[in-house]
Amino acid sequence: MNVFPVILSAPSGGGKTTITHELLARRSDVGYSVSCTTRPPRADEVNGKDYYFLSTADFLERQQHGEFAESAAVHGHLYGTLRSEVARVLGDGRHVIMDIDVHGAAQFRAVFPESVLIYVLPPSGEVLLERLRRRQTETPETLKKRLVSALGELRAVPMFQYVVLNDELEQAVSNVSRIIDAEGLRRERLQNVERDVRRIIERLEKEMNDMN
Repeated sequence: MNVFPVILSAPSGGGKTTITHELLARRSDVGYSVSCTTRPPRADEVNGKDYYFLSTADFLERQQHGEFAESAAVHGHLYGTLRSEVARVLGDGRHVIMDIDVHGAAQFRAVFPESVLIYVLPPSGEVLLERLRRRQTETPETLKKRLVSALGELRAVPMFQYVVLNDELEQAVSNVSRIIDAEGLRRERLQNVERDVRRIIERLEKEMNDMN
């Protein structure tokens, strides 16, 4: 099976995390790379499952040693994806699926160029604002920071190979799943074409050598 990383990006409230969780629940060929962060765990979060919760010193040391495929400071905390985590999931024969921001996606693709980048687009600005306000965890200051971040995210959409509109969750999950299937078939087909071309070349070269 041809496995590869799948990156979902979206502004806060875009639904990328929900889609990721749905795909993990539905597909046995998809695995999650647990990220690292320096932010404190929330009440329902488990170390090693939701995140690896690191001290700032530990995070920076790992960063200096090149252990991260991507890392960034987000809303005052450090986040990163360990190369070893990605290798672990791929080594299990599963696609790695992650939800990270656009800057992380660009870094990650430089390390793993076979990655498939999918941008999850909210249906409108009004819907995005409503989703953020519905969380009831946003102060005016943090909401403003998320809106500034969202503008930067949206301007980076052209770097993504696919865009999925998250107007209706079930359809969005289905569309991302179809992209994974299509990419797998495309890459398998390309590998088969390369193999077939190589065999034809070898046969023709043998014939030419025999003629000489």
